[in-house]
Amino acid sequence: MTFRVPVDIDALNAMSAGNLVGHLGIVITEAGPDWLRGTMPVAAHTHQPFGLLHGGASVVLAETLGSLAGGLSVLDPERHAVVGLEINANHIRGERAGTVTGTARAIHIGRSTQVWDIRIENERGKPVCVSRLTLAVVPKPAT
Repeated sequence: MTFRVPVDIDALNAMSAGNLVGHLGIVITEAGPDWLRGTMPVAAHTHQPFGLLHGGASVVLAETLGSLAGGLSVLDPERHAVVGLEINANHIRGERAGTVTGTARAIHIGRSTQVWDIRIENERGKPVCVSRLTLAVVPKPAT
């Protein structure tokens, strides 16, 4: 099992209110033992100037899913958190409308780094974007 703590989808979605994730309409929809899934609308607020899904919006969806999944997967979640170290994305298909769905799956869960594969598909199940996210596992700041 990849996740070290129970996945509370409502709590994950509540964290999105008032920030970029919420503004883009990203919603976490499902979780399995080793994957996290979420959706994002393809509409004017996620378009680039030519009316297609903005590649940056796809990257935000990918990093959101990978980072949330990574946070659920740290070996000691009381003492450690994750932060993005590097992300890449290959944009495969342009979308003008509808909803895209991303699924994050772990490639590597280590003590100091994690690597996540995030696949984003359109409503027909066709690939829109494939992304790889590397996370650094860091100590949580003292509160």
